[in-house]
Amino acid sequence: MGSRDEGGRGRLRAARLSAAGLSLVLLGGCAALEVPPEDLPASGTATTPTSGGSTSDGEAGGRVPDDVATSLSTGAGGADMDPGGTVPGGSATPDAEGSGGAAPDDATPDAESPDGSVGTDVPMDEPSDDPTTGGTSTTTAAAALGELKVKGRAPKTGYDRDAFRYRAVDLDRNGCDTRNDILRRDLTDVTLKPGTHGCVVESGVLADPYSALRIDFTRGTATSNDVQIDHVVALSDAWQKGAQRWSQDTLAQFGNDPLNLLAVDGPLNQLKSDGDAATWLPPSKQFRCQYVARQIAVKHAYGLWVTAAEKAAMERVLGSCANEPLPTDDSVVRVVVLGDKPTEKPADKPAGKPTQKPSAKDDLDPDYGTCKEAIRHGAGPYYRDRDPEYYFYRDGDGDGITCERP
Repeated sequence: MGSRDEGGRGRLRAARLSAAGLSLVLLGGCAALEVPPEDLPASGTATTPTSGGSTSDGEAGGRVPDDVATSLSTGAGGADMDPGGTVPGGSATPDAEGSGGAAPDDATPDAESPDGSVGTDVPMDEPSDDPTTGGTSTTTAAAALGELKVKGRAPKTGYDRDAFRYRAVDLDRNGCDTRNDILRRDLTDVTLKPGTHGCVVESGVLADPYSALRIDFTRGTATSNDVQIDHVVALSDAWQKGAQRWSQDTLAQFGNDPLNLLAVDGPLNQLKSDGDAATWLPPSKQFRCQYVARQIAVKHAYGLWVTAAEKAAMERVLGSCANEPLPTDDSVVRVVVLGDKPTEKPADKPAGKPTQKPSAKDDLDPDYGTCKEAIRHGAGPYYRDRDPEYYFYRDGDGDGITCERP
């Protein structure tokens, strides 16, 4: 009996030692996941990854190992949390995107902040169907177009332009708002407003890609919207083609991505509204290949789809430039300026179809008979003092423009 008790006590001691050893192993495993506080993003602040996997905050405390970063971005129950709206980097004011007869959300002129400062960073968000991260080996717009999904346009239900946080976040953390970032990038002969830390553009010259005209820009209540910042893929178009299920972080990334932003002629940006390539193309034919290529690059990077009509319109444009490269953030926009944009509105002429016709030797769009048919083929709008095609159609309201889109 004594030997049996002794054996039982021995087995109990062995079990306790084994349990203690297991505790040490578990504690050691936890210790391996400890990350210095300086390596973690501030609470409630999203970090925007740059190329190479680091964040724009730098790596002062050392890079978090990939396996540890994965553990930290996993929430309760193992659900993957969105780690900050990470999307492939790239890039209106206004897009003139509205509905229901109300004033278009994106037709609201850019409010000029006194110092070009921005709002708060984007908060972390719940999991959603964000686009996958990573680069692409595709180098031409035509090849990338072939990789886009073709689907119908989803309803606009729930669309809110403010959800894209345009000008409300500072993705590159330079202290300047997105509008002024793009103005400094796209304008020449730039003059900056003193006391704004090099942010606010007071004046400059734009070689407008949409009209191929030179526009003198001066900041001011009556003049700032002569040059607007266009979302090349309109925000509401993105919403109806895949963005509805994005996280707040990704919506903000898209709304401020330089790849998707261009400084352009304000009135033409208004005419574009939220049109895709099937309903609107720049009047300047020399820019259409670049324009469509940029739309494709944005949709390819963010996993947005195209409609059948949109794809067909893009293929028609790329038919004349099959090797058009897929642009990136730092791709230079190529514009051949044809002249200066008039500073005064031309005098009104009587309504009705003019008798003046262009000569047959001009390189023109076909005469489609009606503006409805011209727009269906991606043509127009045409301007009285610039486009010979203007005289193919009746200018019913006498505003000097025919075949403008609704």
